[in-house]
Parts: sequence; structure tokens; C-alpha cells
Amino acid sequence: MPHPCPHRRVTLRPITRRTLLALTPTLMAGGLLSGRAMAQAADPRLSIRAVGNPAAKVHVEEFFSLTCTHCARFAAEVFPEVRSKLIDTGKVYYIFRDFPLDQIALTGCMVARALAPERYEPFVLALLSSQDRWAFGKEPAESEAEIQKMAALAGMSSDLFQQTVHDDKLRHAIMDEEDRAQAQYKIDGTPTFRFNDKEQVAQELTYEQFAQKVEAAAR
Repeated sequence: MPHPCPHRRVTLRPITRRTLLALTPTLMAGGLLSGRAMAQAADPRLSIRAVGNPAAKVHVEEFFSLTCTHCARFAAEVFPEVRSKLIDTGKVYYIFRDFPLDQIALTGCMVARALAPERYEPFVLALLSSQDRWAFGKEPAESEAEIQKMAALAGMSSDLFQQTVHDDKLRHAIMDEEDRAQAQYKIDGTPTFRFNDKEQVAQELTYEQFAQKVEAAAR
């Protein structure tokens, strides 16, 4: 059975704009990006990362963090069935929404965003499946080194990796999206799923529960 309580932003090294800005020596010139469309037009790394047919009757958004153990379990135990039975069959268009709960998760999603769009999903799933190897009980530099090893396997050069993890523009843009999700949808924990803007569920779901939500959203 799924854990009854989602992994919330306040429970594990909470990430805030103030603490992250304090860690970065240079702020973006001209202020933070405002508006999703403007940000995506300016930087293709911020475009939607999704799988499936955009014309599918049901669109599902998952707000997730790479350091969330509930997200990792969902990715390992439920998502493969969702992929084969609902996404690959054209019933669901699945949208990944980065919602990093801490600095390590933020580093991971920055790197995922810097990869070619078709490599985003496999890289994210690889990080989630190996979470215990890089996410916990390590110094930030050790976690970053582990993420870099996996990024190299995904085809990212060392130079691009260093440019990415020190890219304040990308960092703040991801944080802006997180702030927007909190303000608009009151999201404060992961995983959180939205089904066609009809229903929002802030907990880990079994495949049966997920499929029932999809069926209801399709009506």
C-alpha cells in the first residue's frame, strides 16, 4: 500500500528562494523570468517535458522531486504500468513537472533539463531508481559528483555539466515554476498529480487508483 502522507517540501532540507540565492554569487541580470510562455521561448530547456500523445483525452501532470522517496517508489512500481497501459496506448499525455524539495534535487533537475528532451525521461527515471546511491547521506559535492557520472552516461560532457550546475538563469527559472505551482495549485508535497485540471491528488497512487482517476477525468 502507498505511504499515506506525501513527501512534503517542509520535511527534508526545504528549498527556499532566500537560501538558494544566498548560495549563488551572481543574480540574473534583468530580474527573474516571468511567465511560462516567455521563459520557454527564451530558453528551450524550460519547454514541456512529456511523453505520449498531446491529443490524448487525458492530460496528467506529475509534480515530483528527485529526492522524494515516494516519487521514487511510484516511478519504480507504478509508472512502468502507467507507461505501457495508458501512455503508450494513447490514453494519457503525461507531463513531468519539476518540484525540487532541496538543493540536491534542484541540481538533478537542472541537469535533466539541459539534456536533449528525449533523454529527460530516461535520465529522471534513472536518478529516481538509484536515489539511495546519490541523494542521501552525502555531502552536496559528493551528490553532485554522482549525478555527473550519470549525466556522462546520458551523453553530457564535463564542460556542459559544470556550465549547467552553475547556471543561475536556469536555477531561478525552475524555482519560478515551483513558486507558480505553489501559488496557483497550492502544491506543497510530492508526488502531486493533476488529472485534466479536474482533480488534484497529493499522494502516491497504486496503478488501480491512477487508472480510476484517468477514467474519471476522461468522462
